[in-house]
Amino acid sequence: MQALTPGDVIEIETPHGLAYLQVTHLHSVYPNVVRAISGLHQKRPDELAALAQAPTAFTGLIPIAEMLRSQALRGAHVGHAPVPEADSQFPTFSTPIRDRNGDIVYWWYWNGSALSYEVDKQPKAANRPRREVIGAKDLMRRLAGLAENN
Repeated sequence: MQALTPGDVIEIETPHGLAYLQVTHLHSVYPNVVRAISGLHQKRPDELAALAQAPTAFTGLIPIAEMLRSQALRGAHVGHAPVPEADSQFPTFSTPIRDRNGDIVYWWYWNGSALSYEVDKQPKAANRPRREVIGAKDLMRRLAGLAENN
């Protein structure tokens, strides 16, 4: 498999149907930034460009090309489509920093190049993606959640 580029659409087989991911950004040190497109499908949609405009279910740092190459996931690169405007800027990822009791003391934010922090125990946007690499098992668990939202 060739290296993936922003806009590439990946089809993943799940027990509940086909899930679609789209590469949105590349990073020199971290895995690709990938968005999961909302919903599961029983067959591949005819128009990938229309599919890619569907809402984003979640975003993460996912080594998707390696997962496909190693067959950790059943799926394939199925095309290319424009990245939606809402997902065109590199996302800000968050990391909670906890004390010895497990309580959140502050939050680190990473925008792909710089770190900042906030001492408020509640992040500015609770739905920001976490700064963590998502593995194949966790990705499949998250994709299974898309079936519940269909």
